[in-house]
Amino acid sequence: MAELASLNRGSKRKHHAHGGKDRTKTFSKNKKKTNRGKYNDNDSIASTDEEFAEENNKFQAEESGTEEEEETAQEKKLRIAKKYLEEIEAKEKDLAEFEEGAVARRLREEYLEEKGWLRKTVASKYTGHEDLITLRCKEHRDSITCICLSSNGQILYSGSKNGAVVKWSLEQRKKLNSIKTKRKAEAAAKDNLKCIQCIAISTDNKFLVVGDAKLREIKIFCGNTLSHLKNLPGHRACVTGLVFRKDTHTLYSASEDRSVKVWNLDDMAYVETLFGHQSGITSIDALSRERAITSGGFDGSVRIWKIVEESQLIFNGHGGSIDAVKLINEENFLSCGDDGNLSVWSSIKKKPLCRVAEAHGRDETNMQPMWISSIATFLNTDLVASGSRNGEIKLWKCDDSFRSLHPLFVVKLTGFINALAFTPDGKSLIAGVGQQHRLGNWWRIPDAKNSIVIIPLIMTNVAK
Repeated sequence: MAELASLNRGSKRKHHAHGGKDRTKTFSKNKKKTNRGKYNDNDSIASTDEEFAEENNKFQAEESGTEEEEETAQEKKLRIAKKYLEEIEAKEKDLAEFEEGAVARRLREEYLEEKGWLRKTVASKYTGHEDLITLRCKEHRDSITCICLSSNGQILYSGSKNGAVVKWSLEQRKKLNSIKTKRKAEAAAKDNLKCIQCIAISTDNKFLVVGDAKLREIKIFCGNTLSHLKNLPGHRACVTGLVFRKDTHTLYSASEDRSVKVWNLDDMAYVETLFGHQSGITSIDALSRERAITSGGFDGSVRIWKIVEESQLIFNGHGGSIDAVKLINEENFLSCGDDGNLSVWSSIKKKPLCRVAEAHGRDETNMQPMWISSIATFLNTDLVASGSRNGEIKLWKCDDSFRSLHPLFVVKLTGFINALAFTPDGKSLIAGVGQQHRLGNWWRIPDAKNSIVIIPLIMTNVAK
């Protein structure tokens, strides 16, 4: 079992007066006040048949009202459940084939995904890629550092080193909107975006959050209009990773100050801080569970933060800096680093289940392992991808037990592969390419174009 340690918390959970996570409402029952006058034991208390009948009618009316309220609540639950089933059925009918039992299969998959037991074997279907599609715009003057996709896979957000955030339509293959960088006179302001480090979009596309390499706060924008909503200060160094818990507005943030913070964006409130890493955190990821997973850079560790249990699991394995970590499902995850190793882990094993040393070969100029700069996973499947600073993108197949990685094919680009993401349907792989590495300015590839590259993947027709 992975090493278990207690969480060192910077502070207890804080909740604002106007809302918070553990709020409870207290309900007080209205008690009827009775006028108690002094009377002798010999005095009689008047009680007529009319008064008794009136009290009985009031009691029956209250009972019937309670039954109606309970019935209304039950009907509401039934109506919501029926509506949810209709939505699932409508989504399934939109697919090319609609078979009997599709709704039951969908519900079963959602249950297994929530429990972390869902496994889909799809990697063997992928045989190559079609012609690449390149998206460029004037806002991304410098290297693209990060990308994120909407839950339906139709909208893409990208950030670059010059402080620009661009919203793209993957269906129309064009730019929809952008957060432009300020002019030189305005760029000196402390709260302006200067170098985008990480971005994340909530499942319902309501909130887009941005972390900047020059700022110590999280900037929140509207996912649709890109209008600025609020800043969340609190970190003591730049924010290096952002992720939403699936289907919620709970945000996890990671920073070079070695801490993880939890936020509730419904109330725009800070919740708590988690400590444990010995160096600046380089990436963070999360799915449906109330957990987050982080890579600790030069401390050589990956940590799973169990928020509810107030504990953390510690994993050690790389020989250098661990630059990125990505969940494959709720139980397994992928990591990479500057040592060129690509590792697959299980949350119940302290060491990697498998490791591919020098996954992208060696640099011919200095004979050092090629630095893996980005990774991506197709959720709940056996398909993963890795990108290196030499422009190579490799797709890999995990075996059934995640104890080995087998290369499928290579996509060759020019530039640093700074970000990768699979579309939710698995039909495309999106890459963010730049002239420089996303974490620094050590090298520059003049021939590279700062762009978004869409890689349509070829799959064999295999029945579901």
